[in-house]
Amino acid sequence: MKNAWRLSRVVFCSSISLLLFAGDPLTVLSADHLQTIQSKGLLLWGADAEGGAPYVFPDPKKPEVLTGFEHDLADALAAKLGVKAAMVQNEWDQLIPGLERGNFDIILNGLEITPEHQQHIAMSRAYYVYGQQIVVRADAPDLPRLEDLKGKTVGVLSYSVAQRLLEKMGGVDLRIYPGNVESFMDLKTGRIQAVLLDLPIAIYYAKADPALKFSGEPFAFGYYGIGVRKEDVTLLAALNKAIEDLLHNGTLERIYRKYDIWDERQARLQDYQAETVTQRKSISTLREWPKYLPLLLRGAVMTIWLSVLGMAVAVVVGLFIVLMRLYGIAPLRWLAKAYVEVIRGTPLLIQLFLIYYGLPQIGIRLNAFLAGMLGLGLNYAASESENYRAGIQSIPRGQTEASQALGMTRWQCLQHVILPQALRLVIPPVTNDFIAMFKDSSIVSVITMVELTKVYGMLAMATYDYIGLGLMTAGIYFALSYPASIFANWLEKRLNHDHR
Repeated sequence: MKNAWRLSRVVFCSSISLLLFAGDPLTVLSADHLQTIQSKGLLLWGADAEGGAPYVFPDPKKPEVLTGFEHDLADALAAKLGVKAAMVQNEWDQLIPGLERGNFDIILNGLEITPEHQQHIAMSRAYYVYGQQIVVRADAPDLPRLEDLKGKTVGVLSYSVAQRLLEKMGGVDLRIYPGNVESFMDLKTGRIQAVLLDLPIAIYYAKADPALKFSGEPFAFGYYGIGVRKEDVTLLAALNKAIEDLLHNGTLERIYRKYDIWDERQARLQDYQAETVTQRKSISTLREWPKYLPLLLRGAVMTIWLSVLGMAVAVVVGLFIVLMRLYGIAPLRWLAKAYVEVIRGTPLLIQLFLIYYGLPQIGIRLNAFLAGMLGLGLNYAASESENYRAGIQSIPRGQTEASQALGMTRWQCLQHVILPQALRLVIPPVTNDFIAMFKDSSIVSVITMVELTKVYGMLAMATYDYIGLGLMTAGIYFALSYPASIFANWLEKRLNHDHR
């Protein structure tokens, strides 16, 4: 036993010595990361294939197979490293956190080489020259310059250069989308007046669409680069060498021409020089809370409106559904039951997409706030109807019989005897659903609503302080939910007439 204890102490002390005197452990590990990739024979690259054309997307002819110019580029880069390439699906706006967590080896997904990105990750030499392109409806007047977008409702991709350009200019009603497809759908239905995004996206989605047109020439040119962790020095050097070889032997041009994104501006890749980026001091949002808390509170106001109005819809519609199910004629009972089963059996996200993007195809166009409120309300109405049903069926049948014996009609019995007791019983589960809706309201960000969670995500991507902002956001959610719980307890006691 003593020998084992001495051995463990020796191992522990040796480990500490290595960490203290062998240098930064991350540097030691980085020297072997390229070897690790080559030894396993696989280069994992992070990207978002959802609406990701022409970068990486499912082949329309073979949906089970991925294609795209960056998919071909990944294969070519992996071949240069002597390995195979495999894509790891990741939300586009979470690629950098995913890389830092080690979910994949590199980011290859239209990642702009910007000082903001280079503050947190290392970036390879450029492999593509992009520009910003304004797209409008074919029957709309041209908006050829960035300044022409002032006072207009404009769609942009979340956390993109286009978003930063318009935020910096100001005076624009921004609509922020998680993918490339949704902004064009809103543009064609008239919800927004223009879209500003990277030229390759515009070429693929808008150039061949007769309902859309390019407005003006591309501008604000920049470069795409591959993102790697800062400690992966040898991997970065190998990628730079591979990109240069692919540029000089014509492979890049061949890939880009295949997807119709080659232009004369790609000649700038030959003379590309990486800019030196000065590292900025890390931001502590907790220390600078007066600057960030008001922005979060502004998002919280939208969360409150969505939740309160959505719950009002859920309470009213849920009551109507349960009355149809319990007291309606046979067809209405079947319809009410089908509604509950379908709504509870399908994701809220799909329901929001159907309301916001599907209804315009049959002539019903709702704005994002109304669509989000209805989506939340109609979804929760199914749960509320089940809460009501449990409450109503818990009332003894004898009370109904006694009421009718006193001369009450069925509706009077329901109104004055059954529902008052049932509603008192369902206050706890309804309150629980209301608190849950506060959190579920974050999903409406997929239809361009900027609520509390969306504001948190935008600020976290700008500052990379997920902890400080996360604590403030969690505190706001708690501050919203806890009073609702207290009010529910008070209301339950207020309605409880049996004080024995």
